Amino acid sequence: MPLFNYYPNQHKPDHELDKKIFRYSMVFPALFLLGFWLVFLVENILGDDFARLGIFPRTLEGLTGILLSPFIHASLKHIVANSIPFFVLAVALFYFYRSLAWRIFLLIYLFSGICVWIGAREAWHIGASGLIYGLGSFLFFSGLLRNDVKLLTISIVVVFLYGGMFWGIFPIEPGISWESHLWGGISGLVLSVFYRKQGPQRSRYEWEDEPEDDATDLSEEPAGEQTDSLHHSSESEEIEKS
Repeated sequence: MPLFNYYPNQHKPDHELDKKIFRYSMVFPALFLLGFWLVFLVENILGDDFARLGIFPRTLEGLTGILLSPFIHASLKHIVANSIPFFVLAVALFYFYRSLAWRIFLLIYLFSGICVWIGAREAWHIGASGLIYGLGSFLFFSGLLRNDVKLLTISIVVVFLYGGMFWGIFPIEPGISWESHLWGGISGLVLSVFYRKQGPQRSRYEWEDEPEDDATDLSEEPAGEQTDSLHHSSESEEIEKS
């Protein structure tokens, strides 16, 4: 049985179901986040520089970074800055959009990385910010498009907590992979539009189902869902953190 297609016992109270679903929604984001820290730990134990496993645009060597770059971080500050927003946004995706979550996560992951490889500056792009921007963008725009109170609330929460990320899509701060941020945000927006009719839909309320008064027929009965820094390698190549 797929992990996030799990549907608990329907005889349990609603709050028990929500708790169960919420716990399952944390499993994959927690494991993925653990991967960030394991890679960072190994890099520091070995005294190595894993930045060369990031994305270097338009080179064969940089292709592997499409898969590996989100796990690579340049410093403790960098990985801490990315860990919290990634976990919060990923859990929200798997909790509120669990029928779509795997597809959305994978497509943001691949699409943002491929676009950075095609169109970014010639530098090593590392970090999970592209993925974070994609998740935040999808949750925000999807909530608006679906016009559901619960999902709109998530949109508002995303803006309240991470609205400052908007400025990260512009080339303002040197050494920041703003391209990763930009393409991640675009990925989330495109997917929110493409999948707007799939997954959770706008809930109907009781008052919406009440029949309208019909003056002509009174007998008719009523009708009965981040920041990244730049440093130079020994080969004078730049590293962009996302």
